[in-house]
Amino acid sequence: MDNDILHRVRILDFTTTIAGPHCTRLLADLGADVVKIEAPDGELMRTRPPLRDGVSSYFGQLNAGKRSLVLDLKQPAAVEIVKRLVAEADLVVENFRPGVMKRLGLDYESLRAIRPDLVFCAMSGYGQSGPSSGLPAYAPVIHAASGYDLAHLSYQDGRTRPDNNGVFIADVLTGTYAFGAIAAALYHRRVTGRGQMVDVSMLESMLTMTLSEVQRAQFPMAPPGRPMFGPLQTRDGYLMLAVASERTFQDLARAAGRPDWIDDPRFAAYADRRLNWHLFMDELERWSRQLPTDECQAAFERFGVPSSRYRTVEEAMTDAQLAHRDAFTEVRDAAGTFRTLNPPFRFSDAPAAARPFASRLGEHTDAVLTEAGYTPEEIEVFRKAGVLG
Repeated sequence: MDNDILHRVRILDFTTTIAGPHCTRLLADLGADVVKIEAPDGELMRTRPPLRDGVSSYFGQLNAGKRSLVLDLKQPAAVEIVKRLVAEADLVVENFRPGVMKRLGLDYESLRAIRPDLVFCAMSGYGQSGPSSGLPAYAPVIHAASGYDLAHLSYQDGRTRPDNNGVFIADVLTGTYAFGAIAAALYHRRVTGRGQMVDVSMLESMLTMTLSEVQRAQFPMAPPGRPMFGPLQTRDGYLMLAVASERTFQDLARAAGRPDWIDDPRFAAYADRRLNWHLFMDELERWSRQLPTDECQAAFERFGVPSSRYRTVEEAMTDAQLAHRDAFTEVRDAAGTFRTLNPPFRFSDAPAAARPFASRLGEHTDAVLTEAGYTPEEIEVFRKAGVLG
């Protein structure tokens, strides 16, 4: 649509797994024409469950709205096809290990000779240069390498073994930083007419999650006796509450029927309250354990204290607030439909939503090559030679 934020922006997407596809999915959500270039056997995530009739909705949510072009990049003819496509592209995005695109002859220096104002974004574990640049990396490895896992562990009472990992924060975070950096580079190109290389590091992205830890590493301080953000036990479960201001603490004291805490010398001042937080939580739980979770949360809400019971993702997906914001949309793939999230931001004068389709492997190969000027006969020659898988 003409009012899409990224209307007429053409992107060649070489990304795989999560970080890169998440980034290019956001770009597609804003109207960019994203051409996902896949190997003949398809991108890895096409095999990841949940599978319906052999079709992955996990892949679909990461790649909704993208067109699929199959090329065997081991063949020189496929590389030449990419170079022709680059001549009409605004952006190339990849998340291979550093050096892979150069070996293919598709690195930034090679491609900007074809399209001088090209924006080229490369995501990798540690950055495109330096002593660690060649190391393999996936999100759980980056969680450990960045200090995040041990920082998280430091808030768990009495535990010494790091947690197992199944939520890939580093991937989503890196893809989101890449999305923002690409938007900035495209704006810079509009102002200056110049393209550039965007180099995004998963390690550095993940380090941004450890805000206070980065400062405490430079200026050591004694930790509190008990972390200030943790589960509050109720009669039948747990709540998380966040006491992040003096006003919130005072409201919490009133919600619990203990206004005396406001002037209690152990808790009245932030510094004393932090040191004595374990004592405060012990007293608060003597009250909260008498109440069901819902009743306890209702008391907090009456006084404006931020809190929530612990929910499963399935429960969170039924939240009326998400329905109000049209947070989910329906996407169709070869096996039917599934729901996926729209971007978590809205514009007042432009759409921002997942496109309602996830492509079959190679579904748009002929169309993309035709747009690039190849004749049906040439496309058939490529196919017979195995260039198109």
